[in-house]
Amino acid sequence: MLIERGLQAMNVELVSEAYAIAANYLRRSGAIPDTLVTNERLLEVIIKLIQHGEFNKIRLANKAISRFQAESEVRAVA
Repeated sequence: MLIERGLQAMNVELVSEAYAIAANYLRRSGAIPDTLVTNERLLEVIIKLIQHGEFNKIRLANKAISRFQAESEVRAVA
């Protein structure tokens, strides 16, 4: 299913699968709390990656994890 987000259509399945993979890893590593609430920061990272042309769910999840962790480290230092 496609939905519009702004002017761009998003593949909901791709977003949700990549999010599930990344969130599961980050929950198990303790980087995000183990709740059913969507982590908006992680979701934004995934959407930005899709907007920049990444459409493979595994690569998308791995890149999202890396960026999320890098942003978290920067926030911790600041």
